[in-house]
Amino acid sequence: MLLPPGLSENSLLAAVPALEVARLADELELVPLALGEMLYGPGGQLQHAYFPTTSIISLHYVTESGASAEIAGVGNEGVVGVSLFMGGNTTPSSAVVQTAGQAYRLERRVLMEEFNRGGPFQKLLLRYTQALITQMSQTAVCNRHHSVEQQLCRWLLGTLDRVPSGQFVMTQELVANMLGVRREAITEAAGKLQHAGFIRYRRGHIAVLEKAGLVKLSCECYSVVKNELRRLLSDIS
Repeated sequence: MLLPPGLSENSLLAAVPALEVARLADELELVPLALGEMLYGPGGQLQHAYFPTTSIISLHYVTESGASAEIAGVGNEGVVGVSLFMGGNTTPSSAVVQTAGQAYRLERRVLMEEFNRGGPFQKLLLRYTQALITQMSQTAVCNRHHSVEQQLCRWLLGTLDRVPSGQFVMTQELVANMLGVRREAITEAAGKLQHAGFIRYRRGHIAVLEKAGLVKLSCECYSVVKNELRRLLSDIS
């Protein structure tokens, strides 16, 4: 059976043994995701899981006052919809497309049938869920204890890992909403990074020029999350 072209663009699907992923070949639908598209809202019943390839999905929480903050990001390393196979079905957070692109979509029934078989696919999904929990925990710590400049560096590095071109279509207001801080704070932090030659910013666009500089200025949160993801998904034997 021929597997969908470009399947290797999502690390989770690429790690599934060919014989197992072949059972999903006819069910994996490559779909476009537009900037700002909501995949699910608070309390909504999820119908599909999404395995991003070139898109990035932001998982965020909106308070009663309207304030919001990102609790995790999901790109080509993961899957959106862990509540489906964890048994919760719904979640109080939202999933919104942060970077337009594509993703493989899988209907919930098919996902659950394959998950319940056990084996490598189930193990990969569970390990990724642990990595996602680590990201959420580290994000909470970072937002509480580290400077806006460090938070911005962490966020830029995480986005860079998912968009190797280093070119992001992103406004300062959107970044501020992601980090849950004032826009003025992002303007000041981004200005410092641009003055140092690490990024170039113009209205609605951010380009990373020197990753090493961002790594040096970032707190430990970026490396903690990245190393934990690598550890959990490097060996499923």
